[in-house]
Amino acid sequence: MPGVAVKLYSVFFKLLLKHRLQNLISISAADGLSDSFGVSTRSDESVAAANPSFTDGVATKDIHIDPMTSLTVRIFLPESALSPPEPDSLRHKDHFHHQPRSDRRHSYGPNHNSPAPAERNESRRNSYGCNNENLVPYGGYAPSAKRNSRKLPVMLQFHGGGWVSGSSDSAANDFFCRRIAKVCDVIVLAVGYRLAPENRYPAAFEDGVKVLNWLGKQANLAECCKSLGNRRVNGVEVKKLNVQGQIVDAFGASMVEPWLAAHADPSRCVLLGVSCGGNIADYVARKAVEAGKLLEPVKVVAQVLMYPFFIGNNPTQSEIKLANSYFYDKPVSVLAWKLFLPEKEFDFDHPAANPLAHNRSGPPLKLMPPTLTVVAEHDWMRDRAIAYSEELRKVNVDSPVLEYKDAVHEFATLDMLLKTPQAQACAEDIAIWVKKYISIRGHEFSY
Repeated sequence: MPGVAVKLYSVFFKLLLKHRLQNLISISAADGLSDSFGVSTRSDESVAAANPSFTDGVATKDIHIDPMTSLTVRIFLPESALSPPEPDSLRHKDHFHHQPRSDRRHSYGPNHNSPAPAERNESRRNSYGCNNENLVPYGGYAPSAKRNSRKLPVMLQFHGGGWVSGSSDSAANDFFCRRIAKVCDVIVLAVGYRLAPENRYPAAFEDGVKVLNWLGKQANLAECCKSLGNRRVNGVEVKKLNVQGQIVDAFGASMVEPWLAAHADPSRCVLLGVSCGGNIADYVARKAVEAGKLLEPVKVVAQVLMYPFFIGNNPTQSEIKLANSYFYDKPVSVLAWKLFLPEKEFDFDHPAANPLAHNRSGPPLKLMPPTLTVVAEHDWMRDRAIAYSEELRKVNVDSPVLEYKDAVHEFATLDMLLKTPQAQACAEDIAIWVKKYISIRGHEFSY
């Protein structure tokens, strides 16, 4: 069972969350709260400022990617990106070792070997935590054209918060994304999607797809920049150039994000969703399958669903037995769904809520990417997440389930639980599985 501190914190957490949701419901009923621009963070939540130098081995920056909405992304660039590209001869060496963890209850899927931590070259670092040749006046990292940069996979991360709270730059999400960037050795793009009730379904889902398309656009613009010597790209003359030969917008600002241009490999893209973010990740995965080659060079190779916010009209065993479980219990979660779904569409078998609903649209399950599902023992949503994973396995999709004993919803991402051994173990277990699909050896994905 969870400890006393967790139980007490859960009581206060649910009281505050219920109060917030009821206030939003009353305000929404009175004023409508409809705003196409939307909000991607709440003023009463603690946030972590972006830091473009390599503090704790990860540099961060915020980008507002859609002028018509509040959609933002926070980029988490691990310091390992500064290492020289790995020689081909080393790619074929097996240097991953996994020790079974005692705090995992069940693992429905293959066991893998965990990566050895990347070595750092501390002798090349200065007081800002990054290389002298890559410093810009404010002390942040700027890629050097002289350096043959290492390319890292990209992970799109969708935070939790019951549709109405949480953000890409919250203190808890910042800590979690830094951890994931380091243990998985990936560039994390934390998506600051629009929150409900200001923007109800499908706003958050559309924002997720928009970020995936933006990533593809960035990759194509980066390729254009490499071809600017010819002033023609795919037979089309490039005219929007500044004196340095960069692609710029109407205001003269560079359209190419330098960190992604230098270090991102979008052909190894992973989606990771936390709680309700898991619902978004699964939707984005479906849209990526539908788009197919139209998304190139972006390719979604896997997704991770951490205790997804699934629900349905026919209650599962865990929904009955654990309805009053810790933190996000079922009554509170129902309020969140009322704020997220439009009133005329409110239904627990809505495609956004139930991935196995009869009215589910999109590609067949057999075309979905490999899916890792993380569930907690004391989470009423666990059974439906496991059922979804089982359906994927029936059509030969690699979809293991990791269930953690004595764990609660958001046990690896909630602020007070982030530094527990179980939260660290979960991140490491995710890294073990993800590296199966993002580590390159020759021309194959392996680990």
